[in-house]
Amino acid sequence: MTLIEIQQKIENTIENSSVTMDGDGCNCATLVVSKAFEGLPLLARQKMVLAAVRTELDSGELHALSIKARTPDEVV
Repeated sequence: MTLIEIQQKIENTIENSSVTMDGDGCNCATLVVSKAFEGLPLLARQKMVLAAVRTELDSGELHALSIKARTPDEVV
C-alpha cells in the first residue's frame, strides 16, 4: 500500500480533512487536520483515523501508523 493510497482512504473517510503522510507503505506517520475533530478527545480522533485503514491494519498490509489528529485551530 502506498502513502497516497493511505492518504486517500483517510481523506475519503474523514469529512473535509487535509492529510499529510510520511514514511513508507507499511510503517508511516500521518497528520490529519479536520473540523470533524472539534470537541473530541485525542483517543476518539485516533479511532476515527484508524477506522479508515482498519482492513489494512488487520491484514498486516499496514504495520504501523503514527497519528496526529488536529482541528484547523490547533495547527501551528
